[in-house]
Amino acid sequence: MAENLSIVVWAKKGCSYCNEVKEYLTAEKQDFKVVDVTDHDEFRDILDIKYGVRHVPVVEIGRNDTYQAVTEVGIEHLQKALQEADLAVH
Repeated sequence: MAENLSIVVWAKKGCSYCNEVKEYLTAEKQDFKVVDVTDHDEFRDILDIKYGVRHVPVVEIGRNDTYQAVTEVGIEHLQKALQEADLAVH
Protein backbone atom coordinates (compact mmCIF):
# COMPACT_ATOMS: atom_id res chain seq x y z
CA MET A 1 0.00 0.00 0.00
CA ALA A 2 1.39 3.38 -0.97
CA GLU A 3 2.09 5.91 1.69
CA ASN A 4 -0.29 8.88 1.67
CA LEU A 5 0.80 12.00 -0.09
CA SER A 6 2.26 14.63 2.22
CA ILE A 7 1.70 18.27 1.27
CA VAL A 8 3.16 21.27 3.08
CA VAL A 9 2.27 24.82 2.04
CA TRP A 10 4.70 27.53 3.09
CA ALA A 11 2.61 30.70 3.18
CA LYS A 12 2.10 34.08 4.82
CA LYS A 13 -0.91 36.07 5.91
CA GLY A 14 -2.32 38.39 3.27
CA CYS A 15 -0.75 36.50 0.34
CA SER A 16 -3.36 36.09 -2.40
CA TYR A 17 -1.28 33.45 -4.20
CA CYS A 18 -0.96 31.48 -0.94
CA ASN A 19 -4.73 31.63 -0.44
CA GLU A 20 -5.28 30.46 -4.02
CA VAL A 21 -3.06 27.41 -3.39
CA LYS A 22 -4.86 26.54 -0.15
CA GLU A 23 -8.29 26.98 -1.75
CA TYR A 24 -7.27 24.76 -4.67
CA LEU A 25 -5.96 21.99 -2.40
CA THR A 26 -9.12 22.17 -0.28
CA ALA A 27 -11.34 21.96 -3.38
CA GLU A 28 -9.33 18.93 -4.55
CA LYS A 29 -9.82 17.33 -1.12
CA GLN A 30 -6.07 17.18 -0.50
CA ASP A 31 -4.92 17.23 3.11
CA PHE A 32 -2.11 19.68 3.75
CA LYS A 33 -0.20 21.40 6.51
CA VAL A 34 0.68 25.09 6.53
CA VAL A 35 3.96 26.64 7.63
CA ASP A 36 3.20 30.33 8.27
CA VAL A 37 6.30 32.41 7.50
CA THR A 38 4.63 35.66 8.60
CA ASP A 39 7.04 37.34 11.04
CA HIS A 40 9.38 34.32 10.84
CA ASP A 41 12.40 35.21 8.75
CA GLU A 42 14.08 32.03 9.98
CA PHE A 43 11.48 30.04 7.99
CA ARG A 44 12.36 32.04 4.89
CA ASP A 45 16.00 31.20 5.59
CA ILE A 46 15.04 27.50 5.47
CA LEU A 47 13.36 28.00 2.08
CA ASP A 48 16.47 29.81 0.84
CA ILE A 49 18.73 26.95 1.93
CA LYS A 50 16.46 24.20 0.59
CA TYR A 51 15.24 25.75 -2.67
CA GLY A 52 17.07 29.02 -3.24
CA VAL A 53 13.93 31.13 -2.80
CA ARG A 54 12.61 33.34 -0.01
CA HIS A 55 9.16 33.94 -1.49
CA VAL A 56 5.92 32.11 -0.81
CA PRO A 57 3.94 30.13 -1.63
CA VAL A 58 6.18 27.11 -1.78
CA VAL A 59 4.42 23.75 -1.85
CA GLU A 60 6.31 20.62 -0.82
CA ILE A 61 4.82 17.38 -2.11
CA GLY A 62 6.17 14.04 -1.04
CA ARG A 63 5.73 10.38 -0.40
CA ASN A 64 8.13 7.75 0.93
CA ASP A 65 10.82 10.31 1.83
CA THR A 66 10.89 11.63 -1.75
CA TYR A 67 9.83 15.26 -1.96
CA GLN A 68 9.65 17.91 -4.62
CA ALA A 69 8.91 21.58 -4.21
CA VAL A 70 6.71 23.79 -6.32
CA THR A 71 8.32 27.22 -6.13
CA GLU A 72 6.72 28.74 -9.24
CA VAL A 73 3.62 30.88 -8.81
CA GLY A 74 0.58 29.57 -10.63
CA ILE A 75 -1.86 26.74 -9.99
CA GLU A 76 -0.78 25.03 -13.22
CA HIS A 77 2.61 24.24 -11.64
CA LEU A 78 0.93 22.74 -8.59
CA GLN A 79 -1.46 20.70 -10.75
CA LYS A 80 1.45 19.26 -12.75
CA ALA A 81 3.37 18.33 -9.59
CA LEU A 82 0.32 16.63 -8.08
CA GLN A 83 -0.26 14.67 -11.29
CA GLU A 84 3.38 13.55 -11.33
CA ALA A 85 3.16 12.48 -7.68
CA ASP A 86 -0.02 10.52 -8.45
CA LEU A 87 1.58 8.83 -11.47
CA ALA A 88 4.60 7.83 -9.38
CA VAL A 89 2.43 5.37 -7.41
CA HIS A 90 0.59 3.84 -10.36
